[in-house]
Amino acid sequence: MELVEIERSIIKKYRKELWSKFIKAVKKYELINEGDKVACAISGGKDSLLTAKLVEELHKHSNVNFEVEYICMDPGYDKENRDLLEKNLKYLNIPAKIFDSDVFEISEKISGDYPCYMCARMRRGFLYAKAKELGCNKVALGHHMNDAIETTLMNVLYAGNYKTMKPKLLAQNFDDMELIRPMYFIEEKDVIAWRDYVGLSALNCACTVTKKSESYTRKKIKNLIEDLKEEIPNVEKSILRSAENVNCDMVLGYKINGKEHSFMEEFEK
Repeated sequence: MELVEIERSIIKKYRKELWSKFIKAVKKYELINEGDKVACAISGGKDSLLTAKLVEELHKHSNVNFEVEYICMDPGYDKENRDLLEKNLKYLNIPAKIFDSDVFEISEKISGDYPCYMCARMRRGFLYAKAKELGCNKVALGHHMNDAIETTLMNVLYAGNYKTMKPKLLAQNFDDMELIRPMYFIEEKDVIAWRDYVGLSALNCACTVTKKSESYTRKKIKNLIEDLKEEIPNVEKSILRSAENVNCDMVLGYKINGKEHSFMEEFEK
């Protein structure tokens, strides 16, 4: 498909599913503002590639004056995945800088059979450091609505806490740096539909350590949500909205700025 048609599809064909929801998140949560310099992080997967094109279109057409750097970290991809990454960047005409690292190798040595958590932390730290080096004040990631929903449910069912995935937050250990998620309102099924329409073969994790398996826990949560949708069609939106409707008067405990509070405090006053 020609580049002009790929870019037009974001604004026209998938306007309701992609562009409008992207703009809604950017405006509602003030994700990209005048004078910002945004580092758009690209892993090579469908979500980060679409995020890059959405930010690129905003940069072209918005009245808000901001700068963009497209950064891509190669954490140790094999040749096949590195070639596919470069092919996708060329196909979508994304002017990304690729930076090599040994994140896969180090995380495997440190974490043994469970390298995913350490890998994610190291990749995030690398991206923050590279963004800061390039003079950026924000890092844009490609997490979508389903990522936020699944993360919320995983925390409730597996970790015994209530935490969601915020559309923006301050970076830890990096002063004056924000992480933003401009695809916060976009559904994964629509990302997949766009990917297939434009004929994109995106990377799927591409980890050289666990490349034959998807996150088992997240896959179980996805299946659980699909089962629930048969009887509760709006269950996904309900889970997402629950993070905006927390009634602290009706919970046993909560934490603010690292300090824990209990409902018993109300009875002791």
